[in-house]
Amino acid sequence: MATTNSRPAGSAVHIPGRTQDPKPINALGIAAVVVTVVLWASAFVGIRAIGPTFSPGSLTLGRLAVAAVVLGAVVLPQLQKSRTLPQGREWWPILAYGVMWFGGYNVALNAAEHLLDAGTSAMLINVSPILIAVMAGLFLKEGFPRWLIIGSLVAFGGVALIAVGSASGSGESPTADAAGVLLCLLAAVLAAVSVIIQKPVLRKFPAGQATWFGIMVGAVCCLPFTGQLVSELQSAPLPATLGLLYLGVFPTAVAFTTWAYALSLIDAGKLAATTYLVPGTTILISWLILSEIPTVLGLIGGAVCLVGVGLTRRRSRVARGS
Repeated sequence: MATTNSRPAGSAVHIPGRTQDPKPINALGIAAVVVTVVLWASAFVGIRAIGPTFSPGSLTLGRLAVAAVVLGAVVLPQLQKSRTLPQGREWWPILAYGVMWFGGYNVALNAAEHLLDAGTSAMLINVSPILIAVMAGLFLKEGFPRWLIIGSLVAFGGVALIAVGSASGSGESPTADAAGVLLCLLAAVLAAVSVIIQKPVLRKFPAGQATWFGIMVGAVCCLPFTGQLVSELQSAPLPATLGLLYLGVFPTAVAFTTWAYALSLIDAGKLAATTYLVPGTTILISWLILSEIPTVLGLIGGAVCLVGVGLTRRRSRVARGS
């Protein structure tokens, strides 16, 4: 029996074994990406400002505690209405990315930034988008689009320029402490694996709920740092405490939710490539807020990152089936 082909003229033909081109991203999806990039970039500035006051573990617990309260005020009424919580095995991926991303990633990155210069840290942590693209191709069946690979390599080159500029502009020779390098690479791996694990969860639960569940898991894991956090809060100056509140509300509660929303709409590999814009955005925010003048290499690197991310959005031409 013949079937009517309802496919619009000019649309891509699905080829077995490959994922179809994603649907065009709506305005909310684009806004979510922009908010995520800007707020995550601001987090580096915030951490730099309050880092001397809070240790890595207590900083992580403080951010997650604030985020849990703020996001919980939005999510809990929704859960009361829907009465739908993860059941049985649905908890396993949530527990996994809660422990690895919200807990382990943040502690490892905070600790690494106490040992490495900012440029080296930025370059190492931006291994994560490449890992995500590879794992998304292998485990999420997103394939390995040519322009995604090319754009990612170009963007990573831009990050390397930012790192070199940061090191040369500091006037100090960057000493890549072995423990700091390992911590930064650990953070990159934890983030990459977490994104791959989180993607299927977003098919069952809204972005806000999926994020809040993970934040709660991460906060529980960081409870051993409670005494340290209380002690440091007692001696912390007001600006540092306000900075901690900012990090909990915006780069954590808001940005991780907008990330999850964008991830529910966009292939993991392509979305991860947008995080190459974070170092360049951080430079601009530092310029505006901390009056830290960017280096020439930093500005060039930021422009290269923009070009690279733009290339990842190009679509490879696929031969049509007969």
